[in-house]
Amino acid sequence: MSGSEAAPARPPAIPWRDAAVVAITSETARAKTYRLHVPGRVRHLAGQHYVVRLTAPDGYSASRSYSVASPPDDTEEIELTVERLDDGEVSTFLHDELQPGDEIEVRGPIGRWFAWPGDVPATLLGGGSGVVPLMAMLRLARRTGRTDLVRLVVSVRTPADLYYPAELPGSEATVVYTRAAPPHVTRPVGRLTPDDVAPALLDGSTVYVCGSSGFADAAGELCVGLGVPTDRIRVERFGPTG
Repeated sequence: MSGSEAAPARPPAIPWRDAAVVAITSETARAKTYRLHVPGRVRHLAGQHYVVRLTAPDGYSASRSYSVASPPDDTEEIELTVERLDDGEVSTFLHDELQPGDEIEVRGPIGRWFAWPGDVPATLLGGGSGVVPLMAMLRLARRTGRTDLVRLVVSVRTPADLYYPAELPGSEATVVYTRAAPPHVTRPVGRLTPDDVAPALLDGSTVYVCGSSGFADAAGELCVGLGVPTDRIRVERFGPTG
């Protein structure tokens, strides 16, 4: 064969879109969920994220990535849950200034490696705010009647730090408290252990781990120690930028 093969075509660039704030819900003292109307958006996958961009009158802009908490659907609305970081440029504006009816710029959905298709077994391990993309997966399983495919374990410091308390825990979800627990919880407070993770390891499941670097490393090591092949562990680390 002569000649050269053509380079594969690049996928089209994901455009920035104006998103209107439909509603804002407080999850904890430091986290809020923003329901956004995004005209013409592409249906996302559970686990994907959007980039939010803010632009000042002088042209300065700052952008941050936030995971989608809502399950995939065909509407033009998504939900992003954002933790307020005191030194964060974007999160502080969203928490302190943004109101229903305002508009912001968003770009997405982005990220296919950490996405769950919704039809194969998945074990979900989240630390603190790392539960956000995993919640999209759990909500998808509940919406489609496939809760047999998903088990979620969430690690939080105290009850006040738990996101989505009206939905967690549940028959498919376990909450592990590391510093203080509600009176009805019999498990001693402390970090995630093999005894917490083992019951959530469904046969043949892919493990999705999301949280701080420390949590992600520890949870990944627990899974490997329990016999999960490394190629079935997908990790997304949340950094301190906001």
